Amino acid sequence: MQTKFYCLFLILFSFISMHSTAALPATDAQGKVLPSLAPMLQKVNSAVVNIATFSNAQVAQNPLMNDPFFKRFFDAPNSRQRPQQRSSSAGSGVIVDAARGVVITNYHVIENADEIRVSLIDGRNFSAKLMGSDPDLDIAVLKIAAKDLTEIRLADSSRVRVGDFAVAIGNPFGLGQTVTTGIVSALGRSGLGLKGYENYIQTDASINPGNSGGALVDLAGRLIGINSAIIAPSGGNVGIGFAIPINMAKASLKQILQHGEVRRGQIGVSIQNITDELRQAFNLKNGQQGVLVTGVGDNTPAKRAGLRSGDIITSVDGANTNSVNRLRSQIGIKNIGDQVKLTVLREGRSKKFNMDVGNPQQFSNTNTSNNSGQLHSLLAGAAFKNSRSSRGVEVTNVTSNSVAAFNGLERGDLITRANKIKVNNLNDFKHALKRSDKALLLEIKRGKQMLLMVIR
Repeated sequence: MQTKFYCLFLILFSFISMHSTAALPATDAQGKVLPSLAPMLQKVNSAVVNIATFSNAQVAQNPLMNDPFFKRFFDAPNSRQRPQQRSSSAGSGVIVDAARGVVITNYHVIENADEIRVSLIDGRNFSAKLMGSDPDLDIAVLKIAAKDLTEIRLADSSRVRVGDFAVAIGNPFGLGQTVTTGIVSALGRSGLGLKGYENYIQTDASINPGNSGGALVDLAGRLIGINSAIIAPSGGNVGIGFAIPINMAKASLKQILQHGEVRRGQIGVSIQNITDELRQAFNLKNGQQGVLVTGVGDNTPAKRAGLRSGDIITSVDGANTNSVNRLRSQIGIKNIGDQVKLTVLREGRSKKFNMDVGNPQQFSNTNTSNNSGQLHSLLAGAAFKNSRSSRGVEVTNVTSNSVAAFNGLERGDLITRANKIKVNNLNDFKHALKRSDKALLLEIKRGKQMLLMVIR
């Protein structure tokens, strides 16, 4: 009995241990082979790379050096260029196409880099070319001119379940390739304020600085996600890490390889999350989830399909939709022209709508934004346009009983500052709104009065 308990303990420990299993024996006391991740890792490790980036930053100098007399007196170099200091940082990446040398990583790993170098586990080192990036998803695609590479198999991340074992591979703290194990702790994590499109896989496999861009694989060695972020209140790993599902990353990868950029489509609706007040107003059943449509743009796929303000979207292509971020991610992975099937709750009845994902440039006026729910959830129900004076953003419409109306916005308001940032146009407004998810500070001109409005 004790022997059976001992064997069971070793088997469980080998799968869930957060530490290396290299110290465990290959067999137990009876000579039976113990389970190990080593065979899988031998096939996968060579597909995970270390990424080093270098940038030339200008160094601040003494303002006296700008005085020509001072420079001549001290025989300082007569140059208008500031001295530069070379800085470096480290991250990880994954080879997804060995024949073409394609490597996928996080955008924040290579952001503002003047030089990118990729190191393989066999010691080879290559200069990398940036093929394109998707900052809203935090994905970048690199290419290296190398032979005899190993690529990793891509999983279907929609089939990943909470409780599945997961293995994180990367380059933490620049130490070199490191493997940690854990489980999938949660799925569909969003609202973290990290990037524009959030639908993260949460894992307790140890992820640390330098793991960004590395691989999160299942026990079969298939790539289920790209390690991207951690919650670290004490500055170190606390067992809460986040990875971008590979299905989302794959959609961006495909477009970058085809077009050099991501061309993300839309269906043309403004949306908001369902609050307790809205649940009561729409007589929704306890536990009913979905996303409320607060507006439908003219000449949009949603308008042509028959969607209306007040509809509640409950699923996309059969997958449940429970938040604004979830819906944006579900539509965001589609190519322009792809067809989607929405399940909608309208006046207590379930309806289905088929529509194409459209090109927003073809149905949106660049000077007008009706998708206020996508600008910010606290502005859902309001429409905006650039002011004629180019000194602010004008509120052109506020839907009754919407979040924007509840928060006090009125038609004709001129927003001149948002979150302490001066607003001259819609682009400035969008940039300023990204500074906060939970509250907005707006400076508004209403008639001849100036108002300071805090929206929470």
